[in-house]
Amino acid sequence: MKNLAVIGLQWGDEGKGKVIDLLTPSFDIVARYQGGHNAGHTVCIGQQRVVLHLLPSGALHRGKLCVIGNGVVIDPQAFFEELEMVKKIVPLDEKKIIVSDRAHIILPYHLELEKIQEEIRGAKKIGTTFRGIGPAYVDKYGRLGIRAGDLVNAAFLEEQVGLNLDQKNIIFQRFNFASLDEKKIVRDYQNFGERLKPFVREITAVLNEEIKKGKRILFEGAQGTLLDIDFGTYPYVTSSNATAGGICTGLGLPPSQVSNVLGIVKAYTTRVGGGPFPSEAEPQMASRLQERGNEFGATTGRPRRCGWFDLVAVKYACRINGVSRIALMKPDVLEDLDEIPVCVSYRYKGTVITEFPSESWLLEKVEPVYKTFKGWKTPLKGVSSWEELPAAFKDFISFLEDNLAVKIAIVSTGKERSETVIKDRELAELVNLQRVKDCLNQELN
Repeated sequence: MKNLAVIGLQWGDEGKGKVIDLLTPSFDIVARYQGGHNAGHTVCIGQQRVVLHLLPSGALHRGKLCVIGNGVVIDPQAFFEELEMVKKIVPLDEKKIIVSDRAHIILPYHLELEKIQEEIRGAKKIGTTFRGIGPAYVDKYGRLGIRAGDLVNAAFLEEQVGLNLDQKNIIFQRFNFASLDEKKIVRDYQNFGERLKPFVREITAVLNEEIKKGKRILFEGAQGTLLDIDFGTYPYVTSSNATAGGICTGLGLPPSQVSNVLGIVKAYTTRVGGGPFPSEAEPQMASRLQERGNEFGATTGRPRRCGWFDLVAVKYACRINGVSRIALMKPDVLEDLDEIPVCVSYRYKGTVITEFPSESWLLEKVEPVYKTFKGWKTPLKGVSSWEELPAAFKDFISFLEDNLAVKIAIVSTGKERSETVIKDRELAELVNLQRVKDCLNQELN
């Protein structure tokens, strides 16, 4: 296997962090291609729980080249704070962290605009993280953005900030927000530009040169397919392409370099914030899943809405990402249940719907149609081989495989790296648990 993309197939928070951490020792480069510091990938280092929001997860592994692509939006303050946090945990070679000169920068006015936008939406709030991600992407496509490579050009920076504030201060005044100080922003971001300068590169040349040398890339997706700006539950989505298609535009690589896609799903479903959720569980069961699964946002701490596995949505996500294998996460959360429902279709006004609709208004009105499975009622913690899995759980897996037409290659049975069942021979060679353990010991020493 050459390069591999790790993509969330639900509304984010599927458990990508653990899978990426397992795979990283077998790859040379880990690359982020979209999103910003609104995502949180959780990785356990020894007994320490580490949440990375902006840096690729490879930063926790010695010697890995970590790339932040042009499809990412960057808050410089968050970038440097995360660097310092990682340095306190593992040795970090800053020369192995590179940032695309084309990556757009989040500025103070983006955070203020996001507050105003959510206030205007009222009951129809998107449920953003208030980190300025959406407004930064708006400026990117409105051709008002400032990129990482621009920060060292004082004249250009001053001109662009001035142009932005001429427009945005009018909005701030209209909504009784304080106008922002142009000189302070220019001064602060010139300083950020100098600090960022050693990291900023033209990444397309770097990546293509590494590929020529035979280096392998792990593409690290953030959020999930159902939050994709084009293919998600619009308008309750993120502002970037979280699908596999975003890799090419977010890193400057040809499609031929993205041939293997590992889709990540939970054995149930969660989402944060507003928007349709056809398989959402009733409140008592949702609270039970939330507590057992510790379903609270890694970035915001907000409780996640919880529900059942949605076959319609995941089948759709597999199709548009070209998923070749699936990792099934957190089935242990369901192990005490007598029955486990799976949403197999929707019903609207008497009509059965088997394809995921593009209209959020329709998704809000559909009724889920469930197939119920017998619970396995067996603890999964510590299980690391297929033979040890209970028969009822294997039946659940077989049903998902048959209906998704994709093999489940990895089954996570707990938080620890060792609590992983690998069914796929090729992935078993990549996810060498002894190599992962040795890598961890090396980092901690």
